[in-house]
Amino acid sequence: MGNSEKLLGSLIKDSKEKIIISTKYAPNKKYQKGKMGESLSNSIERLKIEAPDIYWLHNSNNCKENSEEILQLLKEGKVKSVGLSNFSMKDIIAVSEIAKKNGVKITGIQNHFSLIHYNDEQKKIVKWCQDNDVIYFAYMVLEQGALSGKYDYKNSFPFFSTRNFFFGKKKFKQIDPLIKLIRELGKKYKVSPAQIPIAWTISKGVVPIVGLTSPSHVKGLVEGVNVSLSADDINRLEKTAEETHLVFKTSWEP
Repeated sequence: MGNSEKLLGSLIKDSKEKIIISTKYAPNKKYQKGKMGESLSNSIERLKIEAPDIYWLHNSNNCKENSEEILQLLKEGKVKSVGLSNFSMKDIIAVSEIAKKNGVKITGIQNHFSLIHYNDEQKKIVKWCQDNDVIYFAYMVLEQGALSGKYDYKNSFPFFSTRNFFFGKKKFKQIDPLIKLIRELGKKYKVSPAQIPIAWTISKGVVPIVGLTSPSHVKGLVEGVNVSLSADDINRLEKTAEETHLVFKTSWEP
């Protein structure tokens, strides 16, 4: 555990660039008082920093107790800001009220958000973030590659891969019209198909979190940031996604 933090810490220790560092605490179902502070201390040591720029509460287990604990860390200056991940609208409002009473605020929300996970709940959370000056960070905008345009029901994920377990041929068949549209728009805007869902995410006022494993991915992400989809194409994407009748939700989400 913590190997990613150790590696990141070694890479940034001599950097003169402004780098925003975030890490997380994932509470167990049973509340463990003081465990969060212990986890934070270990993360700080591995990252070789004074305090993380954002400290994420990674689920809403024992929401009140853990919220009060993380907000206390913020008040004490042990973290620079606080974010909530995998929280429902109801729990976000509850934590926001606790923060207000403590004279602090939530900085970010990090939830699953994509063309096939764009329901009323997520729309409400995005609106709440915009109204309250909170940044919405979206993970799985490409659904682990299913919306990248690289795969389809004829060329799906490797059979024994984890991705295939969650997103097999049947689901690919269901979203085939959406994949075709994503590929079509990639040609129209002269970018790779994967940049279309990223550009759509940005159009909703949301910050996409995208996994980068090669320099070409970085280049592609920049392309996606610079794509401005027309209102008509945004509507086409959303309508086509809705008509697939697939709402993809993971087991860890509220």
